[in-house]
Amino acid sequence: MNYCIIGGDAAGMSAAMQIVRHDEKANVITLEKGTIYSYGQCGLPYVVGGLIPSTDRLIARDVATFRKKYGIDARVAHEVQKIDPNEQKVMGIHTATGKPFTISYDKLLIATGVHPLMPDWEGNNLQGIHVIKTIPDVENLLPDLEQSRDITIIGGGYIGLEMAENLIRLGKKVRIIQRGSQLANIFDEDMAALIHDEAKKHHIDVCLNEEVQGFKGNGRVQFIETNKNSYATDLVIVSVGVQPNTDFLEGTGIQLNRKKAIIVNPYMETNVENIYAAGDCATHYHRIKEINDHIPLGTTANKQGRIAGLNMAGIRRTFKGIVGSSIIQFMDLSLGKTGLSFKEAKQLHFNADSIQLKGKDIAGYYPGAESQHIKLVYDVTSQRLLGGQIIGKQGVDKRIDVLSVALYNGMTLHDLEDLDLSYAPPFNGVWDPLQQAARRVK
Repeated sequence: MNYCIIGGDAAGMSAAMQIVRHDEKANVITLEKGTIYSYGQCGLPYVVGGLIPSTDRLIARDVATFRKKYGIDARVAHEVQKIDPNEQKVMGIHTATGKPFTISYDKLLIATGVHPLMPDWEGNNLQGIHVIKTIPDVENLLPDLEQSRDITIIGGGYIGLEMAENLIRLGKKVRIIQRGSQLANIFDEDMAALIHDEAKKHHIDVCLNEEVQGFKGNGRVQFIETNKNSYATDLVIVSVGVQPNTDFLEGTGIQLNRKKAIIVNPYMETNVENIYAAGDCATHYHRIKEINDHIPLGTTANKQGRIAGLNMAGIRRTFKGIVGSSIIQFMDLSLGKTGLSFKEAKQLHFNADSIQLKGKDIAGYYPGAESQHIKLVYDVTSQRLLGGQIIGKQGVDKRIDVLSVALYNGMTLHDLEDLDLSYAPPFNGVWDPLQQAARRVK
């Protein structure tokens, strides 16, 4: 069986590993547009901040390992430009030599990921304007940072916040320009206020409700122009969203959603026979929304890649879906969210309400107890949990994970109260803050 996989990172190589483990006669070819395989993109901001000493530390398995140890024909600098589903062929060019290539397949996986958006702003080709998505992006940024003091980040999402934290760690002056009225749009406005306070505490200049219009400079960026102000800056990092790498699929008949993500079923199959898709370029079924969503995260890419590989190798397995769990560190706080925010629940026409609690991460009388802000979103009629947001210094991760399990299993507020959670004063109170919040709902 001839397998072809487009994309050499999380989803693609998770699939490749499952195929070689379950099909002894497999001939697996993987095609990577760049030159680096299987690395942790989520660690890139921490390389910038110096917590991780080198981008080499982010590489899980290099190309040579896939070739020699696992027998995968892992190719680099191979950019796929076209797929012919009728002939079952993949065509493209070798970016280093310019030579064309054609590969035949029995089964094909598209795992091409996403690319960062760069709006068509005036002057966006000036030196000193960066995006953060790949190892080469960071390696281009690092020497530029050495001569820069005043850094502007465009976009207040997770990448923007993580980069702000790491730049502050380097002693830089940091500004965030956000088009909307709050940072971290996945949170409700009242929870985002805590993030704004944390930014102010660490002297990060947050500019809300401002739209970037362009850049000015003599060869290198010196000013950012918005609809309200002009800001002098030494360097710009743009983090305003991503888009799936699916333009090359035009004319194939493969169905895409409005965000250009490939629509897949629970087996990671597309609507075209023998073609699968997984990871950031594909849709992700959301168990709460009950729709095909698009929330690109490394955890999901690895899971979907594994499921795709198993199915391609003839082992039927389904992807059960996501509930939208995420967490980041921002300065002294952990920001966790899973399921729906209150504003999302209302937009989706749930009969939703919410409850908030400011509790302690451990027993309140135990030394080192820290405040934890919790917001639970639930359906009024059924009392079913719809989502949760937690912001605090400690213990956010474990409670977001508890909520994630609860959401995955369709639990109610009362079910949350009944959970047998671990307790000792250094770790928790007798009633976990999640349970305390649930009990407050009448």
